[in-house]
Amino acid sequence: MAAELVEAMNMVKSFRVSDLQTLLASMGRSKSGLKQDLVGRALRLVQTEYSPELLKNVRQLYESRFPKASGWLAARRPEGVPVAYSSLSSSPTGTQGADYLSSIPKLSSTPAAEVKLVSLPFYQTLETLLPPTELIAQNSEKLQDSQCVFELTQSQADQVRNSTELRPGMKAIQVVLRICYTDSIGVQEDQYPPNIAVKVNQSYCHVPGYYPSNKPGVEPRRPCRPVNITPWLHLSTATNRVTVTWGNFGKRYSVAVYLVRVFTSAELFSQLKHCSVESAERCRERIQDKLRFDPESEIATTGLRVSLICPLVKMRIGVPCRVLTCAHLQCFDAIFFLQMNEKKPTWTCPVCDKQAPFELLTIDGLASEILKETHEDIEEIEYLTDGSWRPIRDEKERDRERERSNTPDYPVVDICVPEVNGHSPAHSSTSQTGKSGAGSTAGGAGGGVVVDLTLDSEEEEEGGGAGGDSDDTEDSQDSPAPKRGRYDYDKDLVTAY
Repeated sequence: MAAELVEAMNMVKSFRVSDLQTLLASMGRSKSGLKQDLVGRALRLVQTEYSPELLKNVRQLYESRFPKASGWLAARRPEGVPVAYSSLSSSPTGTQGADYLSSIPKLSSTPAAEVKLVSLPFYQTLETLLPPTELIAQNSEKLQDSQCVFELTQSQADQVRNSTELRPGMKAIQVVLRICYTDSIGVQEDQYPPNIAVKVNQSYCHVPGYYPSNKPGVEPRRPCRPVNITPWLHLSTATNRVTVTWGNFGKRYSVAVYLVRVFTSAELFSQLKHCSVESAERCRERIQDKLRFDPESEIATTGLRVSLICPLVKMRIGVPCRVLTCAHLQCFDAIFFLQMNEKKPTWTCPVCDKQAPFELLTIDGLASEILKETHEDIEEIEYLTDGSWRPIRDEKERDRERERSNTPDYPVVDICVPEVNGHSPAHSSTSQTGKSGAGSTAGGAGGGVVVDLTLDSEEEEEGGGAGGDSDDTEDSQDSPAPKRGRYDYDKDLVTAY
């Protein structure tokens, strides 16, 4: 009887909201409220009004959700629950709370079989405090709690306490928690389970969140990296307890704790600069091999263009870097690449999107020499078949040079000089003020006449009237004004060449 009651309660805990509402409605109970209210109401119903009819309804609902489950919940019974289990209603409330706190399952002391975590460039493992140990689901609930316990030696605690700070609140020596899939095949990368939460000594610690995605239709991705639990530890020989809350959705996970040294991007760049530099001679041999003539190929490659602009930041490359396993000769900036992977570890080549682990990065010696020899305006070069190179000038600059070379030289003509225009100063007698005498005198004395071509017909008529005789003025009043041509100035006034 007691065993069947425990099994029925475990089945009720695995029900969905619709199953809980169906069960409560069949027994004449209210089916409104949140899921946690419905679960509590259904558990009290099972405890207080246990009957064969209720047991049959619970079993039918469970088998409708899990059709492959045979019999009762024997396969899903928690390992720590005995068969002869007394009713929960007979236990005092305080005893139930104490039992719940003490019932958080501890991780099995047996490590996961041959689970190996991938080595990380920014973390150097000093000691293993807890080997990879599998997270065991204790019941059919989707949210599980697993606890692991470890202790620091006095030397380890002193090493963490006396380490330098990379930045405020972040020490160079840390204790980190790593989680991965439980798989003995190959090397496993860090992988968080769903709904993860980490509590260290009854205090929740920070777990990296999701990266926002700028692309439409792409879900945000969570960076799976080691969790720093150092600030919440007892830096002594006292016992440290870590509780991992995780979602049980069919996949198996393992957890491990390490004492590590953390590197910065500047320290990794120093290692790269001292340990992995490809000489210029070796780079030339690589270019010659790539451009060597192939008699079986119908297309002969005579050169390869390479940009001096980093594809990551769209700026001129400072330290050219490549991946040894990539087929292209295009480089990217090593400093920016390491800084970006320090914040968001992807370790993929920005040129071809292939894997670019730190161990395969190398600095291109030939590209370094080219960057020193070329001017900053040069953004592209071309490698030739003999291993040499030549700069590729910008198309706009080449167009400007072509225009300058093809433009003929014409003499500059000053239209203000009468002799150049082919006219005497007498023809240019009209000035801006309308005084022809003063204009001609100034033109004869200074050797040039300023002619205003924007004068309209009214201004010219006024100017002509002011300089003429009174008889001419009377005749002009009687006779109609002469018709003017298309332009407002005399045809022979100025001739521009």
